[in-house]
This record gives sequence, C-alpha cells and structure tokens, in this order.
Amino acid sequence: MSTERTTGLTYEDLLEMFPEEDNVRRELIGGELILSPAPSFRHQQVVVRMVVALDAYARAHDGEALVAPFDVKLTDRDVVEPDVLYFGREARRRIEERYVQSAPDLVVEVSSPTTRRVDLVRKRDLYERFGVPEYWFLDLDADRVEVFHLADGRYGPSSLLGRADTLKSSLLPGLELSVDAILGPPPG
Repeated sequence: MSTERTTGLTYEDLLEMFPEEDNVRRELIGGELILSPAPSFRHQQVVVRMVVALDAYARAHDGEALVAPFDVKLTDRDVVEPDVLYFGREARRRIEERYVQSAPDLVVEVSSPTTRRVDLVRKRDLYERFGVPEYWFLDLDADRVEVFHLADGRYGPSSLLGRADTLKSSLLPGLELSVDAILGPPPG
C-alpha cells in the first residue's frame, strides 16, 4: 500500500501503513488522513494539567482519564486521538487495549495552530454526530475554554470561560477547575 494515499482509508490501513509510534498524530475523518506534528511545550503543559485533574476525579468516581495518543474508533473510517478523554463508570468498560470503539463521555482538545480548524469544525461535528456529551476546547490563542454540551443530539452555542472563571461539568458532579490554573501562566 502506498503511503501517498490519503482518502478512503480505514483503521486497518492506518495500522498497516504506520506500524511504529513516531509522535505524529494520525486521525481519520470520513476516511481522510489527518496528520499533526508533535504539539508545543505549552500545549503539553495544559494537557498534563487537565489529565491530572480529570484523573484525580476519575479515581474518586470509578472513571478513567486517558491522554493522547489513544485511538477513539468511532467507525472504521472515523478514528481520532483527542488530547484528553474521560470515561465514566459505565463507559470505561468499553476501553480495549489499543482503542475504544465508542464515544467517550468527555473529550478535551487543546488548541494548536495546525489543528485549530480541524478541532473546532471537523472533530466537533464528529463528536456531536457520535454523541459525545461534553466537548471542551482549551483555546490557548484566545486564553479561554469553550464548552459544548450535547442536548437533543446537537451541540448548542458554546459557553465561553475566561481565566477568572471556574470550569464545571454537569457530567462530572463536584468537579470544579480553575481556568487560570489549567491554562497556566499567560504566554510571555
């Protein structure tokens, strides 16, 4: 199989084409290959803060928090690697060794210049279509968090949270995260 083929791909094609991990994120949306380079230092700092907070919550509530790279195989042609994933007690049973074959309860994406449009348009639409109850977009450029809640199968207008706000989730009762603490020091 040629590595130049970028559309009509399946999960099996990805495994065949790229058997080794090399810090390049490979996702499929509608069978189209989406490549992303390794993220920036600040991006990774924010991801670590988020996964640490969600992992603490998960341990106390019998859930599971995971960090990329970990495949979310929604269909054979829709495979994404969100920055952070959260699975509640029931959803965590669907996690397999290499991937999960269903929607997580919560997806967190942290902005990168190379992934912004994909995260806010294509992946957001995919998360909506496959019923991800909450989607958080941590926007490092705008220095805020955008929260999408699924209602009647659709994401309504997002809630925008600035540094002075507290991130809460109807999905995760009792979880309260300082947006300022999650985003860390403003870029310099």
